[in-house]
Amino acid sequence: MAARNVPKSIALIPDGNRRWARAHAFSMFQGYSLGVKKFIEFSEWCKEYGINSIAVWAFSTENFSRDSREVKTLFSIYTRMAKDKSILKRLHKNRTRLRILGNKKMLPKDLLSALQKIERETRVYKDRVINMLLGYGGKDDILHAVRMLSKAPVEAKQINEAFFRKFLITNAMPEIDLVIRTSGEQRLSGLLPWQTSYSELYFTKKLWPDFTKKDLDAALLDYNERQRRFGR
Repeated sequence: MAARNVPKSIALIPDGNRRWARAHAFSMFQGYSLGVKKFIEFSEWCKEYGINSIAVWAFSTENFSRDSREVKTLFSIYTRMAKDKSILKRLHKNRTRLRILGNKKMLPKDLLSALQKIERETRVYKDRVINMLLGYGGKDDILHAVRMLSKAPVEAKQINEAFFRKFLITNAMPEIDLVIRTSGEQRLSGLLPWQTSYSELYFTKKLWPDFTKKDLDAALLDYNERQRRFGR
């Protein structure tokens, strides 16, 4: 890849795991498991290109309305991943911090405990971070900020963008340069509304388990051709 202008921060919506599993006569568990493995590869491809901030939408607040068996399947995969010592070893090897963002009260205790252990063990890394959006919804994030702000001793004239941002669940995240969404859907579905207001958007019809490094190359080359004006 010969892109000159590489995004500093990427957000990923990895859609298409269920459709991929059905198309290949695999179980839903297998489809999602492959999706998780693909993300691990994706994060390491990003590292090669110097992309040091990744946000991945792993489970939305709306996903809780799916069939309970599917929700349990996905959470069981995430729990197994969180307890897999080889995953933690790779995070240490790549000097990467894992941060969990979302409504943590909605998550199974076993999963949350395992993920928080990884958070604690990787928080020493400052230059590279994976933000895992789990139990996350964009509207929920904004509402959370409004609720917290209503409890703060502050006058209306003090409220500006920088002040409001402090109350977001995702307040530690940078502005997103590039959003990648797989499976052909062409919308953000509430992904990080505060951080994506000036993001470049890249949509591909590839189902997430089929996504390759060449597909990431294509997204980065496309981004490289964009002229970002930020309203100017």
